[in-house]
Formats: sequence, C-alpha cells, structure tokens
Amino acid sequence: MQHNSYSLHNLRTLPQIGSLSEDQIREIEIAGSVLPFKVNNYVTDRLIDWSNVPQDPIFIATFPQKDMLPSEDYEMMKILHESNASSYVIREAADEVRSRLNPHPAGQVQYNAPVFNGRKLYGIQHKYRETMLVFPAEGQTCHAFCTFCFRWPQFTGTEEFSLSYKSMDMIVQYVRAHPEITDVLITGGDPLMMKSQVLAKYIEPLLAHDLPGLHTIRLGSKLLSHWPYRLTTDNDAQSTLNLFRRISQSGKHLAFMAQFNHPVELGADVVKEAIARILDTGAIIRTQSPLLRHINDSPQIWAETWRRQIALNCIPYYMFVTRDTGAQHYFSVPLVEAWRIFKEAYQDTSGLCRTVRGPSMSCLPGKVEIVGPAEMSGERVLTLRMIQGRNPDWVDRPFFAAYDEDAAWYDELRPAFGAEKFFFQDELDTMLEEGDTDVGFE
Repeated sequence: MQHNSYSLHNLRTLPQIGSLSEDQIREIEIAGSVLPFKVNNYVTDRLIDWSNVPQDPIFIATFPQKDMLPSEDYEMMKILHESNASSYVIREAADEVRSRLNPHPAGQVQYNAPVFNGRKLYGIQHKYRETMLVFPAEGQTCHAFCTFCFRWPQFTGTEEFSLSYKSMDMIVQYVRAHPEITDVLITGGDPLMMKSQVLAKYIEPLLAHDLPGLHTIRLGSKLLSHWPYRLTTDNDAQSTLNLFRRISQSGKHLAFMAQFNHPVELGADVVKEAIARILDTGAIIRTQSPLLRHINDSPQIWAETWRRQIALNCIPYYMFVTRDTGAQHYFSVPLVEAWRIFKEAYQDTSGLCRTVRGPSMSCLPGKVEIVGPAEMSGERVLTLRMIQGRNPDWVDRPFFAAYDEDAAWYDELRPAFGAEKFFFQDELDTMLEEGDTDVGFE
C-alpha cells in the first residue's frame, strides 16, 4: 500500500472529503489550528466507516472536533479564521490556547527530567526507579495524531513544548550510573517512525556497553494501528525486524508496547501479519489504551478488544484514565464510571485477559489505580492504590478517597474519613519543593 499523509494543508484533497459538509470541514480546520492533526490513507481507507461519520470512533480519534476545544477558545479561533487573520496571528492565539490546556501533565518536564553531571537532561524522563524514558529527536512524530494523546504538544511545532534527545553517550553514562534502571522505554511520538538504521543508533549502544542492570528494552508504538506495513512491506521492514531479533538474542527482553483503542484496529490481515512478525523475533507485545468517551467507553468494546488481542498472542497490559491535558473535558470518564466499565469488561473475559491493570491514572505522585468503591465505618469511599510511585515505598499501599461520582482525575478527589491529605502528600510536597523528584537520582 502506498503511503499518503494528510494534514490541514491538504485536508481538502482527502478522497473521502465529500462525506463531510463544508461546516464540518471548517470545524476540523479551526480546531486543528490548535490541536495537531495528521492522518494517513490506511486509517482513512481501512479503519474509518465513513457512513457512520461523525460518530465513527476512529474518525473521532484522528480528526479534531469542535467540542474538543473549550467553547470560548473555539469561538475566538473561529473569528480569527473567518476574518482571514494572518498565519502569525492565528499561531499566536493557538499557542495561548495550548498553554491553558496543561501541555505538560504530571510534571513531566519540571519534575521528571533527571539531573546528571550538573545538567538537566530534557528528552529523558526518570520518574520511577526502575524505568527510564528516552525521546529520540528523530521519532517525535507519528503516522497519525490521536486527538486524545497526552503528548499532543510535541506535534504542534512549539519549541517550548518539545521533548527530544540525541546523545546516546550521555544516556549510556546515565544508565551505567544508575544500576537500579532495569527498563529503558524508547518512546515519542513514535520511535518506529524512524528508519531502522536511525532506530539502531539508539538501541545498539544499550546492547554494546556493559550495562548489567538493564534487562528490558521497551518500544512504545502505535504503528500496528496506524501503519502495520512498516513491518511487512516497507523497504526496511526486514532490517527493523532483524534489529528486534538482535535485542532478543543479546539476552535483553524486548517489550513492544502497542496501543489499540478499538477492536476495529485489530481486524486487518496486515495487522495480524505484523504482529506475527514481531513475535517471531522473540519480542513480547503488551497492549494498552486510555478509556475514551466517544471511542471505547463501554465494557463490551474493551472485552472484545482484549479477547482479540489474546487470540493474536498479545498481552493486555493497561487501561488508562484520560490524562488531564488537551481535550480531557471531551474524552474523560468519571473515575467511578471508569471502574464500572473495567469491572464489567474484566468479568466478561477469561483469566488470560486478566493480565490487564486499571483503570490507572498516570498523575503527579505515580500510577494510581482505581480499585473500586467500598463501604467502611459507615462511609462510602473509593479505594485506590499505587501501581508505581515517585517513592517506591508508596507502591501497592491502599488508600481511600471520599466517594465522588463526578471526579475524573486524582486532584479532584478528597481524602476519606476526614483526613486532610493522602498518606504520601507530605513527602511529595517535600520532593517538589527540594527538586528531589527523581527519588534520589542524580
């Protein structure tokens, strides 16, 4: 399949554009001047049901919608577009709106970038003791931009929102200096946007140097949903698979972290072939997705997605809560409802699907799982626990919030039983004040 890509600049050349009214096209253009937009012909030809637009879930996942912006911001941008304001004026206004949409959630720039040899390493994140994230400079784009992605600022072209890194020498030095790091996650954007020889530039040094603590290399990618041909018929498909095989043969575990947001993304034969090719290299595929209103907010969709993944030898890994950034108001599901959806989907599948964890919020203190409502000492509460924490001692400790059917994020919850704060709050506050959020890593 020949690859064709569409952005705002050539949106009106999309073959299916006739399925949309002029008003719908203008709404995409206006919302897309703030939220990044890009899609390819695999998504538009194979995944979107154009007879069901604008309700189609994959259409919503990739095409910006009017209601994804706060109404006052949308109206401001609409006025600028209709008055033929200059591209500079529109860009300035868009950056202003973006700055109000919490472009760096959970302290990912301020608190997650480690300090090493007196330098703050932007483009690397080390929030949890065992896991380090690397953002390759050449991988900070995707085949299609998800409208819900918490990394959306990376794709706006605004320098202050960018995360990227190039120096593998420094990364190797950092990993060697921190033997507690067992996992390096190469992420983006999408690192599989890089050609195999560029991707190898980030992986080979991790294999070649003596890093005895490093056990796992993870690749975070959505190519199986957006362009599976990358591993079947693209001209460097085989060299990429050979690189995967070298990782496995080196004794390191290769975890391919795939995102599937809807069962329709698992149906094409080319997806099944790409999955089989990855598994043949010795890699393991783990799957994850946020829970998204308008896209997958039903237990039936989740149960079907997990069952299809198991049938293809993938391991369900995470259901995430939509992060508090970008169009969260459009996509978010209250935490109690998220738990209900997870519970009903979990109950409707066999034990092989129940490797999945969630619903989980990747928030400032760590990955907080919603365990579910409970009645304790005459008070209705929401039971929570940390799957990961800035301090490893916080992990797997249950704690309780007052029951709230409207809360959609961690900072909207209040401690239960009249407590003033959650058990970790004092230590977290000290970390933030002292800049010691890398759990002692320097």
